[in-house]
Amino acid sequence: MKLPPSSQRGSTCATRSYPTPKVTLPVDRLAELWPRRFRGARIGALLHAASIDSRLHPTLDTLEAGNGRLWSLTALFGPQHGLYGHTQENMIEWQDFVHPRLGIPVYSLYGATRKPTPSMLQDLDILLVDLQEIGVRYYTYLWTLYLCMEACQEAQIPVVVCDRPNPLGGVVVEGPILQEAYRSFVGLHPLPIRHGKTIGELSVLFRVEAFPECRLVVLPMSGWKRTYWFEDTGIPWVPPSPNIPWPQTALVYTGMALLEATNISEGRGTTRPFEFFGSPWIDPHDLCQALNAKKLPGVYFREAYFEPAFHKYAGKLCGGAQLHVLDRHSFKSFDTGIEVINTIRQLYPEQFQWRLPAYEYEYQKLPIEILLGGPKEAFFGPDPV
Repeated sequence: MKLPPSSQRGSTCATRSYPTPKVTLPVDRLAELWPRRFRGARIGALLHAASIDSRLHPTLDTLEAGNGRLWSLTALFGPQHGLYGHTQENMIEWQDFVHPRLGIPVYSLYGATRKPTPSMLQDLDILLVDLQEIGVRYYTYLWTLYLCMEACQEAQIPVVVCDRPNPLGGVVVEGPILQEAYRSFVGLHPLPIRHGKTIGELSVLFRVEAFPECRLVVLPMSGWKRTYWFEDTGIPWVPPSPNIPWPQTALVYTGMALLEATNISEGRGTTRPFEFFGSPWIDPHDLCQALNAKKLPGVYFREAYFEPAFHKYAGKLCGGAQLHVLDRHSFKSFDTGIEVINTIRQLYPEQFQWRLPAYEYEYQKLPIEILLGGPKEAFFGPDPV
């Protein structure tokens, strides 16, 4: 894999002053927090594009700075969308490569395997995880963490998780809890869709409920409050994946990602994924009239046309809407996503279709059911005969 020049040179951030954030990340003081018993250990690091400190320096730079002194950086791992956040959508795989500057292996956990193999872990003493999650069960990074904990428990390798803010805060929970029969790579453990936990809290939950022999260490944040939205933290936002460009995208994604399981465009290929939605056969006026008549809390639907540059209906004019969040405290994203789908089904029963498998490595169950974590009839009723 050929990397862009900046990735080969290291960080290109100029030295400048930054406002002091309200929240201090573990990577901001990694040398201070690094357990003394792990000093000199051979480590692998699971990172992605949003693995940065509060001054936008990559976590990888921090690991390089301590290399040979605090630890020995031996391998890198990347989740869906790649180490550098370069791949689109689900089941777009990327392959292992050797890092051109460091000369160490970079292992894909979204390719031939999603769980680290024994050979990937054989030269490691520690696995460090620093991923920005977005607070939604079907966002795959938390399941990459889950599978890493499983693999490390089997290999008897400690896992060190750098905690990070949940962009949606830690108060509100939305959506159904995953049913065991609907486990998949978008849900491997019972959680509601908007789970209200940080990645450090998720790792503790997984250890307690699934991997009791996992040797887990969570490096804490300081200053984070459960009532904080991401903008309250003072930490700069870096898209953790290509279609989550802003913190608000994470909020609407909670419900509007359900459109991935339909033949409705969820706005991929536009500048506002999960806010724009529609198709070539939708009349924006009729759709927005119907949706706004429902008086859903905290949201307004504006008539819109868009032409996706890629993905569903690429290059075709779509009619639909842009979802505008007016009050994020009252807005219920999951309920909104359900109402959007039900409204389109009612207005366009002959055109609407559920997406068929495969989806996120599930080849039998419908995508809508693995996203919901249960049977679709509970939310959408029976399909018309």
